[in-house]
Amino acid sequence: LLDDIVLTHSLFLPTERFLQQLHQQYPWGGTLGCHRGADGAGLRRKRAVLAVLLHFLETYKGLLQEEESAGKVIKELYLLIMKDTSLYRDLEDEILKLHQLVETVELKVADETPPPNKQVKPLFRHFRRIDSCLQTRVAFRGSDEIFCRVYMPDHSYVTIRSRLSASVQDILASVTEKLQYSEEQSAREDALILVTVASSGEKAVLQPSEECVFTTLGINSHLFACTRDTFDSLVPLPEEIQVVPGDTEIHRVEPEDIANHLTAFHWELFRCVHELEFVDYVFHGERGRRETANLELLLQRCSEVQHWVGTELLLCESLGKRAHLLKKLIKIAAICKQNQDMLSFYAIVIGLNNAAISRLRLTWEKLPGKFKNLFRKFENLTDPCRNHKTYREVLAKMKPPLIPFVPLILKDLTFLHEGSKTLLDGLVNVEKLHCIAEKVRTIRKYRSRPLCLELEASPSQLQTKAYVRQLRVIDNQNLLFELSYKLEPGGQ
Repeated sequence: LLDDIVLTHSLFLPTERFLQQLHQQYPWGGTLGCHRGADGAGLRRKRAVLAVLLHFLETYKGLLQEEESAGKVIKELYLLIMKDTSLYRDLEDEILKLHQLVETVELKVADETPPPNKQVKPLFRHFRRIDSCLQTRVAFRGSDEIFCRVYMPDHSYVTIRSRLSASVQDILASVTEKLQYSEEQSAREDALILVTVASSGEKAVLQPSEECVFTTLGINSHLFACTRDTFDSLVPLPEEIQVVPGDTEIHRVEPEDIANHLTAFHWELFRCVHELEFVDYVFHGERGRRETANLELLLQRCSEVQHWVGTELLLCESLGKRAHLLKKLIKIAAICKQNQDMLSFYAIVIGLNNAAISRLRLTWEKLPGKFKNLFRKFENLTDPCRNHKTYREVLAKMKPPLIPFVPLILKDLTFLHEGSKTLLDGLVNVEKLHCIAEKVRTIRKYRSRPLCLELEASPSQLQTKAYVRQLRVIDNQNLLFELSYKLEPGGQ
């Protein structure tokens, strides 16, 4: 019950108010220690408050660095508890643990020195630097500073340094400063607006109050700054990969190596996602979008792998090589399943079922019968019938560590949210909160053991690692269809 409340309290009580209620429940004043009768009740109350606070700190950890108001309440409660150390020897273990947790989450109390400057991070996918992509992924936080490009209508760009949680207004202020717009210009009608432009040409104007827009961009979408009268002239950047048939890295690498590097990278991304991001993503808690950045990057990656499958196949001009590549991709999916990387497995199967790929009749006909049967089994496993029954049964038999198909977890949480009310007759629906917390605890279980994959550090393996971590894909479905019809014009 305690874990249920800590995981889901933001649905009915904002974090700051939750902590304030906890603060009010803590008996304070040294007189309690002088009277035996009062001491028993007071000590039990203190233990209860400490139990909740300790569990809260253990669950939230690094997220509290982003919660300035919540951190203030925790500090006040912590100082109040520390005053009781001489009165209640029985609380020594709990207080020691509390002190360690407060230090761990960097809620410094005794010394309020500012934290050291954080390293500025190139945002996932936007800067393709080998040294950056080969480093182990670490979790993004809203206060992290990143580099990002913002383009102009003529496709020139400025590189800005910004907090991940920055609002659209803040981003435009940085762009304006770079472009040396005067205050008079930015106050007039020709003030800049921020627009997302997808590779398909789809455009959307971002509102000034929106935050953390960097992680919500599509695979090949970009940020543009323009005036309202130049909005209609915006066109996508040229494709980031050359749409020229030819052999790419995937043709030269063994399927085992690609599958293992996919699993290793997706495990890093999955480990970066705080379990509370799943709750915030679906229920829009008061922490808002800035605390779902890692989850959104993982979802982007899932989509990226789907389009990677289609891109590689459709850039392979030779029918024989294309059939061989199709066989290799099915092998990669099989090894990912063996690695218990169901995210990669699902994404590859979905990618092979893309209409631009499934219509390649001549390519599928050249596939050996053994692999046709194997792919049918994979399709059955990913079949959504009866609420993904087959997949859920397979997943239930797996032991950690494993990487689930994350979009299905979000679908389950959305169903739980929309299927029942959080409050019933003014009371909290404990059954709903328990079901939500149970789903979050499955994520905890999946990551309860470390992933152990032996990957060599040879130059060829590092090259494969870089390839897997920086996939260049076409996400424009119309362009994928054009390529598909050029390869095999027949059929509808």
